[in-house]
Amino acid sequence: MLWRKLLVPLTSLLLLLTASAGAGAAAASTGSAAGASTEAAAADYGAPGPYATAVEVGVVTTLYYPRDIATSDRRHPVIVWGNGTFAFPVVYRDLLLHWASQGFIVAAANTPQSNLGISMRAGIDLLTRRNADPGSPFHDRVDLEHIGASGHSQGGAAAIVVGADPRIDTILPIQPGPLADIDDVHVPALLLAGQKDSIVFPFLVKSFYNDADHIPAIYGELRGADHLTVVGDPGPFAAPTTAWFNAHLMGDQTARAQFFGAGCGICTDSGTWSDVRRNSLANR
Repeated sequence: MLWRKLLVPLTSLLLLLTASAGAGAAAASTGSAAGASTEAAAADYGAPGPYATAVEVGVVTTLYYPRDIATSDRRHPVIVWGNGTFAFPVVYRDLLLHWASQGFIVAAANTPQSNLGISMRAGIDLLTRRNADPGSPFHDRVDLEHIGASGHSQGGAAAIVVGADPRIDTILPIQPGPLADIDDVHVPALLLAGQKDSIVFPFLVKSFYNDADHIPAIYGELRGADHLTVVGDPGPFAAPTTAWFNAHLMGDQTARAQFFGAGCGICTDSGTWSDVRRNSLANR
């Protein structure tokens, strides 16, 4: 199909131009009903977390993590990340550091071609070795029982691919490209689209959601967001992605209420979301 032929080169060009210019300021509204309790809870997840952060750039994986992890009194859940086409982790640095400030270890694949998910899985393997190494600052500080997968564009498709790995507990594809099969995923999914995305059109993300009738799945379309809103300053993507991972990897019930139950926060926040859908397994 024509759109598949155009998707990769267009994404590549736009991401490279935006990354070099340091662009990516939020293009979408974060909501106007300031007094609503659900929106206040969401805004908290968009604020910087309590942890100072550090970055370690490796050959295959870049790690974003709480700086004082060696002396931490807890084990930290993991998020593996896949980049968009021809992009690198530095393009998404603000979002990945935001997650690290919330207490997550982010293992970002360095590859600009992440669709197969090989380098994302390598991030889990790396942290497994570091967790077992008495000489590593990560020794016994990695929560390998709670791992999520996320990514943008081609990396969003990779997050779906990696979602078939039995070590993964949840997936959060952001504007995922088409080359993935969500039928192989057996964990909860939050599928994010941008209302004004003209590269990965919202209907393409909805097609993944419509096919995900075997898992708890939520489709969220961010009002006003285009394909590059998440690049640089993640803007409206910061709060819901953090809340989703807090709910599924940290057991945060306040965060869970943003997505599940009768009082679902994102379901009533029309300032931030232009479309929200929950399938029967998530609508509980």
